[in-house]
Amino acid sequence: MSDANRLLFLRIALIVIGLTFIFGIYTLGIVWPSGWAWGQGHSHYLMMIIGVYATLGVFLLIASRNPYAHKSIIWFTVWSSVVQGAIMGVQSFNDPAERGHLIGDVPALLLVAIILAVLMPRTEKALASQV
Repeated sequence: MSDANRLLFLRIALIVIGLTFIFGIYTLGIVWPSGWAWGQGHSHYLMMIIGVYATLGVFLLIASRNPYAHKSIIWFTVWSSVVQGAIMGVQSFNDPAERGHLIGDVPALLLVAIILAVLMPRTEKALASQV
């Protein structure tokens, strides 16, 4: 893939992921709670995690304008998604009531990490061409 195409797809991915973090997590938590909302019944946790992800989503939208200038937030999103997805995956296996997350937010977070990691430029030349 050319550097220009990679940058274009990275920008698109940052916009889609950012908007999903801002608007989609709440919606998915309401529509499909067994795959997106942890615990049974009302939980303060859902609103706290929505606040964190909505904030991250805003920063990913900002990063979409110039990914090189915001590479640390992009890599934070990659690695925090891997860590959170792994922890939630283990917790889902250990708690039968939370198994729906194995086909909900766990693979979604890992997919976010993979997409952003694959699209991030690897060489200084590719990074310099973004400026």
